[in-house]
Amino acid sequence: MKIEPRQVDAFLKKPDSRIRGVVVHGNDDGLIGERAAQLARTVCEDLKDPFRVVDIAGDALKADPARLADEFGAMSLMGGRRVVRVRPAGEESAAALENLVAAGAGDALIILEGGNLTPRSSLRALAETEPCLAALPCYADTEEDLERLVEGATRAAGFAVEPDALGWIVERLGGDRGQSRSEIDKLLLYKADDASKTITLADAAAVLGDSSAMEIDDVVGATFDGNLATLDRALDRVFAEGGNAVQLVRALQRHADQLHLVSGHAKGGNLEAAIFKARGLPRGGPVRRRFENHLRRWPLPRLGHALTRILEAELECKSTGYPDQTIARRLCLSLARAGRG
Repeated sequence: MKIEPRQVDAFLKKPDSRIRGVVVHGNDDGLIGERAAQLARTVCEDLKDPFRVVDIAGDALKADPARLADEFGAMSLMGGRRVVRVRPAGEESAAALENLVAAGAGDALIILEGGNLTPRSSLRALAETEPCLAALPCYADTEEDLERLVEGATRAAGFAVEPDALGWIVERLGGDRGQSRSEIDKLLLYKADDASKTITLADAAAVLGDSSAMEIDDVVGATFDGNLATLDRALDRVFAEGGNAVQLVRALQRHADQLHLVSGHAKGGNLEAAIFKARGLPRGGPVRRRFENHLRRWPLPRLGHALTRILEAELECKSTGYPDQTIARRLCLSLARAGRG
């Protein structure tokens, strides 16, 4: 049985009692581990219980393909249902999984952490097609997944997260669930004794902030604000700390692309709906207000010219031999002046 994305949460909370084995697979190792552990805890909350939790290496099944069927039927010495965890599990586990399908009575739950199995994988194909097995996919988180992850974790800890902080956090988390969890836990630990129970942008920046990335954000903001004095100081800080000029130019491009996308959606329509369609953009707070100010300041024709100028500047950085920092500074000042018109 193949578990569809919309079915994952319900399955993790209460797996179908007819399922003997679950192959957890995908390209996100952190999410594979997290979901496998969540499934195991539906059987036994204490995953270190030596009487109810059995760990097997996948390559051990190659020499003993009957073992999963045996473990499925075995009884715990202390009573209670058992869980068998196979990790890592590759194609060498396929024969053992076939034997599990053919096994007689038993009630253990077998969980195989299969890694990034291709559609041609016999292990994955078996789990997707047999009624008593399940294939649970785990792929890198999307922005929507990360938003749910952050909001769920902070809510569970008794905190609220401000909209601009949420957008900033999501932008900086990666596609690996384990790493994302680690970063969120770090933030919650930092806020543990805060009676306000609110996570702000300043909190997120203090814990998760990459100072060079934040300084580049300051340059982008001042450029599209048209604030020449602030821009000059922000550029000085970036380059004094060895900031990368091409990275800065690309940050300008990303912001201009976002503005162009939302402006196109909003043309003759509703700005709120346009921002919703674009996704991944700030939903409230000062970051959102600044973004809306940039939308008003930068109409579509001006944005089109800005994007052309940004692409030309990146090409200059890569091909002319002129100092990258000079090219980037000239670009920022040029755009800032255009934004004041």
